[in-house]
Amino acid sequence: MSQTNILLEAGTNELEIVEFYLEEEQSPDPDAPEGTTPPPYRGYYGVNVAKVLEIIRMPKVTELPEVQHPCVLGAFNLRSRIIPLVNLCLWLGKKRAETSEEPKTIVTEFNNVTTAFMVSGVNRIHRISWEEVEPPNKYVAAVSNNTVIGVVKLEERIVFLLDLEKIVANLNPKLGLRLDDLGEDWDTSVRHRALVADDSALIREMLRDLLEKANFDVEVVHNGREAWERLQALKARAEEEKRKITDFVQVVVSDIEMPFMDGHNLTKRIKEDPSLRRLPVLLFSSLITDKLRHKGISVGADDQVSKPEVTALAKRALSLIKEREAEANSPG
Repeated sequence: MSQTNILLEAGTNELEIVEFYLEEEQSPDPDAPEGTTPPPYRGYYGVNVAKVLEIIRMPKVTELPEVQHPCVLGAFNLRSRIIPLVNLCLWLGKKRAETSEEPKTIVTEFNNVTTAFMVSGVNRIHRISWEEVEPPNKYVAAVSNNTVIGVVKLEERIVFLLDLEKIVANLNPKLGLRLDDLGEDWDTSVRHRALVADDSALIREMLRDLLEKANFDVEVVHNGREAWERLQALKARAEEEKRKITDFVQVVVSDIEMPFMDGHNLTKRIKEDPSLRRLPVLLFSSLITDKLRHKGISVGADDQVSKPEVTALAKRALSLIKEREAEANSPG
């Protein structure tokens, strides 16, 4: 099954998710007759269709030498690409139940890395609004080792959206986000102001640390809706005090995938607002690939940085600010 139903229009605050399920073994009921095997439990999960290359039958897998985690089953060849296969059930700390149904393999690509995940089966693609995606509560986040990034209620069942980037980064730390030396002396005589929107607490604090080292004053919010509400409040204050919006914020750095309002919709709103449209918006996401970059362009993003490139972000943000200042000071 190839990916065919891609949401092409950006800025609608909608996404498409591939819903799949895992058949999980359950512990025997102590009150059940001896020898009774309980039926498997079916857990429902989802992933953004933009990260899915295709869904295939279980491939022939070759074991890898010196695998660090038992959930990595090995690798397989798909059109001359060697792709690692992860047993998702095992990663989540569950034991996959053996059924008559052959497992499926979801082949994904994000952060410029291709990884496949073995699941029990795939239901279908759903088109939903980010408004329908709730952030996980503290209990869900804790029991899932912070692997669940969103919760959706679909047709009387709960679907957990998984943070596949976190899984891949845990399996191979070299692919995770990391802060490198900024590599240059920053002008400390001028402070800059950034608003950062990301639903990951880890990434919010990482970006705050990075930008503060680059001489930014940083305000962080949890999603696009909070960022939009904050920008509206700053716009009202600027109008009341007869000041420029850049006296309060000079650049917006936003993730794309966020509950309530995504980064594309936030960008579109900023660029359609007469008082905010000249504010630079820098999208920072694992979804920024050659195939998907056009979505950010279509909503007016001033720059886009793929999530592994953390250190580049501060330099690009400062560059955008200087470009806007040069435009404002140029005659005519």
